[in-house]
Order: sequence, then C-alpha cells, then structure tokens
Amino acid sequence: MKTTKKIGIIILGGLLVAQFFQPEQNLGSYETVAGFLAETKAAPEIETVLKKACFDCHSNSTNYPWYSKITPVNYWMASHVKDGKKHLNFSDWSNYSLKRKEHKMDEVHEEVEEKHMPITSYTITHGDAKLTDEEIKLIVDWGKQAQAEYKQQLGKE
Repeated sequence: MKTTKKIGIIILGGLLVAQFFQPEQNLGSYETVAGFLAETKAAPEIETVLKKACFDCHSNSTNYPWYSKITPVNYWMASHVKDGKKHLNFSDWSNYSLKRKEHKMDEVHEEVEEKHMPITSYTITHGDAKLTDEEIKLIVDWGKQAQAEYKQQLGKE
C-alpha cells in the first residue's frame, strides 16, 4: 500500500473517531433574553432581527444547523459561541451593571452600524442573518435610544 493511501486512511479513521467527541452545546431557553428585550423596549421587529442575527452567539440559546454535528465544525462553532458570549450575553443582561449596560448598548449599535456584526463567517452559513440597510437602521436607532436611557439613569446627560 502506498504511503499516501495509508496516511489518507489514518486521517479518515481519525476523523471518524473524532465524531464521537462533541463539545458542549449552548442549549438554554430563548426565554432567557426576555428581560433584556423588555428592559431595552425592543419592538417585535427588533426582536426578530436580534433573533436571526445575534442571539445564536450572544445568548444562552443557540439554534444549531445540521452541520454542527460534524467534527471539527462543531468545535469551531462552540468556540465562536463561547467568544461571542464572553463579549456580550443578552441572557445575562440582568447581571450587568447599569454602566456596563450603557457601554454594551453603545457597542451594539456601533458594531452593527459599522457592519462588524454579525460576523461574515456567520452570515455565510446563515444567509438570513445578513442585515439589510433598513434592519441596520432599526438596530442602530433602537440601540442609541436604549443607550441614551441608560446614560440618563447614570446621570451622564
């Protein structure tokens, strides 16, 4: 047997065995974002945009596509979700200080306005998460309003 064929069989065998090892999934309830939505006065159309473009990586509830069961894709996705939640977790909103909420709302509207969010690797695999100009405006306007309300509570304005 040729060396290349042996290496190919070993790699294929390794990938097959790897399928039995899966990272922990982010399977919380969508209800965990209800407090955030209520507190920031997110209208139904805002909630729809957040659900399709943000909550998979920035909450305790991820909707996993079929390919998320394939190693190494599942580890790549788990890493993205972990990193997203580290930066902002809408499910933990009630645990954030008022100052942190104000800062996070600033980041939300800024990242969306500058088209840094949602990230390209997410919109490639979730085409419906790509935001239209109208959706961007909705999120930016809502984010600025929520941030202004937090600033007012902090006595910044």
